[in-house]
Amino acid sequence: MKKVRKHFYFYGNVQGVGFRSRARWMASGLGLTGWVKNEWDGSVEMEVQGDPAAIAALLERLNRMSYAWIDRMSCVDMEIIEENGFYVR
Repeated sequence: MKKVRKHFYFYGNVQGVGFRSRARWMASGLGLTGWVKNEWDGSVEMEVQGDPAAIAALLERLNRMSYAWIDRMSCVDMEIIEENGFYVR
């Protein structure tokens, strides 16, 4: 299985709506590893690692949440690291 690691920033209505806990739950269910955290400017930062199709599925699910919305996001490729689990920071 091919693995990739991506670093995201999400902007929009993404804090105070359960975005991080849902991201953790969804990512774990898809077999992804990484972390997610709130930033001071109202954005959410996330690093996620795993199968590219699973990461695409996670992004699709995050975009479909009815109580949160993503106005824009940025994404940067990163080096693969050894880690287990997906955590809220």
